[in-house]
Amino acid sequence: MTTHSSPGQGAPQEGHDWAFRPRVPDAQPQPYGDQRRQAETDSPREGRPAAGQAHRADSGPRFDATMPLRVSEPRSAAHEAVRGPGGRTAPYTRPGGEPADRERRHRSAEAAVLGRESPRSSEPVTAQPATGGRGKRPGKTRQAGRIALVLAVLAAAGGSAAVLLKREQAAAVASKNLRQVWQIPAPAHDDTLIGSWLTDKLLVVAGTRGGLRAYDIADGSRLWSTVSSATAAKRGTVPCAMSPTLSAEGVGTVAFGKDGSTCTWLAGVKASTGRILWSMPLTSTRHPSTVTASTYVQDDVATIVSENFLGGVNTRTGGRVWGYKPRGRYCNAYGWGTDGTVLVDDYCLDKKTRFTLTAYDAKTGKVIWRKAESAHSDVTHILSGSPLVAAVHTARQDAVRVFDAHGDGRKLAVGNEELTSGNTTEADHSARLYGTVLATSATAVGGTAVDGFDTTTGAKLWTRPSTALAVPPPGEDKTVYAVTTSGSPQLITIDRRTGRTTPVAGLPTGSGTWSFTAGTVYVTPDGGVLELSALGSNGGVRRYR
Repeated sequence: MTTHSSPGQGAPQEGHDWAFRPRVPDAQPQPYGDQRRQAETDSPREGRPAAGQAHRADSGPRFDATMPLRVSEPRSAAHEAVRGPGGRTAPYTRPGGEPADRERRHRSAEAAVLGRESPRSSEPVTAQPATGGRGKRPGKTRQAGRIALVLAVLAAAGGSAAVLLKREQAAAVASKNLRQVWQIPAPAHDDTLIGSWLTDKLLVVAGTRGGLRAYDIADGSRLWSTVSSATAAKRGTVPCAMSPTLSAEGVGTVAFGKDGSTCTWLAGVKASTGRILWSMPLTSTRHPSTVTASTYVQDDVATIVSENFLGGVNTRTGGRVWGYKPRGRYCNAYGWGTDGTVLVDDYCLDKKTRFTLTAYDAKTGKVIWRKAESAHSDVTHILSGSPLVAAVHTARQDAVRVFDAHGDGRKLAVGNEELTSGNTTEADHSARLYGTVLATSATAVGGTAVDGFDTTTGAKLWTRPSTALAVPPPGEDKTVYAVTTSGSPQLITIDRRTGRTTPVAGLPTGSGTWSFTAGTVYVTPDGGVLELSALGSNGGVRRYR
């Protein structure tokens, strides 16, 4: 994002010389390696542009962006936590949404693409027996704990304790059990899950030590993966951001860097083959510092949100679709994104309204709404893009709000819990809307849970302790899937309105104790389960069927 001179520092920079070139063509196509099972042939429109097109792209208009001003602002009070009804105390966040415990690394980066990988055979993958339970308590103690917690919830909600108590005592068990059919070990003990995609045939996983790789969900064999090369190593081959979803044509975006926290370039990737369709730098000579980034795909537009860049590109070509335009000449801005929506909190010294919070359409860049503020706001989580549901921390209050088309918000009845977009990692994108009900992970003093909220009223409809949300099969938009994380693990469904649970299938003993609460769980169309651990120390990928 461009640094504009502030009053007292000289005239502002007139030229918008920091922007992302729509695409960075290569002399030759650079696919990922080993496409032994390439499912389809890319069409010509997915190929790289011709040299003439690349020249026009490089000389065309560039994106606008902003960086924090070098002048002091009346912003210190904006970060003081003041607990309000239905709120929570948010952790301190550096300007730009960067966690306080994440160090910035300043490196120069140059354009490159991943090299080819020599053909390789599939990894030997065999079904492995499930390990023993970790930290499992005697059955009576578990049941008593669940009953006590259920009674407490019902007392707070004014429901009928006797009915739910009888249901809990019944301890419904699924009529079928799933078994582990294959397992892929973590590439390293310190591997961290960055993101994942699931199609009807393959699972694509991005990790800090394993790179970007794809597996056949039928047998766990590896289909393609990234490789290290001298050219790619100069700017980094470690995934640091990944779009939660793919476009209708099966294209997603992945950012890479020297580590999992800072990004130097972005690529459009064909999920079925691993082919890089286009790439673009996330640094420049004026802004060489690598920073955190996030990326999202909506239809044929991918958005990129970071301190260096805010805008949208075409998922097929990498060509510019829109770029952020600051309100004034002396502004700084902090952005956050999700599928379909980008939130920007800004401070403009040369405008009568100094502080604003603005929602942008992530596909077009158009303003959805803009609200004047008295100080900065920090957005700690965005739980949904449509309707926009976000946890916002201001000088006066912490609250999770559902925003309407005019920017007016209705608070969710969160209480003393903390809602998160996933379980314990940003790679978990299981929090989602089911009609008008938001199902999301929650953390409280008693541990983790899954909560359901009515987004039209803000009321909490139900809470299910000791469960982890699962990504439902394609087309399942009414039933909430989850996995129990205490006792004998089970795949269950949760009625979105009542919170009533129904067992679907039992899982091997020992699964779900740690991994399910720190990663992503997919329910496959055939009724199976894919478990991805967020940390290498908790395992890799397991398939149950």
